[in-house]
Amino acid sequence: MSLDPVDPARHMRTPSLTFSPLYRQIKELMIKSLEAGEWRPGDAIPSEAELAVRFNVSQGTVRKAIDEMAAENMLVRRQGKGTFVATHSDPRSFFRFLRLVPDNGELGNYQSEPFACQQISASPEVAAVLHIDLGSPVVKIERVMRFDGKPVVFDEIFLVGELFEGLSLERLRAFERSLYSLFESVFGVRMIRAEERLRAVEADARNAELLTVEMGSPLLLVERIAFTYGNKPVEWRRGYYATRQHHYLNELG
Repeated sequence: MSLDPVDPARHMRTPSLTFSPLYRQIKELMIKSLEAGEWRPGDAIPSEAELAVRFNVSQGTVRKAIDEMAAENMLVRRQGKGTFVATHSDPRSFFRFLRLVPDNGELGNYQSEPFACQQISASPEVAAVLHIDLGSPVVKIERVMRFDGKPVVFDEIFLVGELFEGLSLERLRAFERSLYSLFESVFGVRMIRAEERLRAVEADARNAELLTVEMGSPLLLVERIAFTYGNKPVEWRRGYYATRQHHYLNELG
């Protein structure tokens, strides 16, 4: 009986390890504290010195982790006051996710008018985008956003159902701040980042009626996937933008 020859190198091979700098490890531990609700939106986090003792690392390592989290809009540094958990309740955060700007540069007043909110079963498309099982509960919201009284955006929004139990049209209409402020303050879900894809489309009968444009008029379709802590997708949004007097502004660099 013959035996296969032994490959000595085979016994020397070890699985490749992905190196993670120490500050990144501290960052992940801090994100877990945010996920667990130890530090709520708007709260001050412990000082760098306190965190250094907690994690048994240098203050420089903690500072580097905080710098990166601040750059990713998870934390906010306030001169002379400390470092705070970023919150959607801060008015300055509103236009971080809404990039539609009037051509004349005057922001004016905006109104969010939700007109539908229902629980549905995830379609193959929604399930794939939100990384949930086919048929899982999803909350679907439809709304129109008006700028100075004129309809400019029609949104179709799909949310992971298990995170937004109890969300209703009445609650949406009663809340006076942004949707993301509602998701954060009532359901404990904070949007950390988003990916958007833009394309030009023609207005169909429904979009034309809601945005008071002619059928076939050009619209800007903005498809957004929003992520919470842990890079988990929790929202998929299709926004149809009427750009008669507005444009989409994205600052680079």
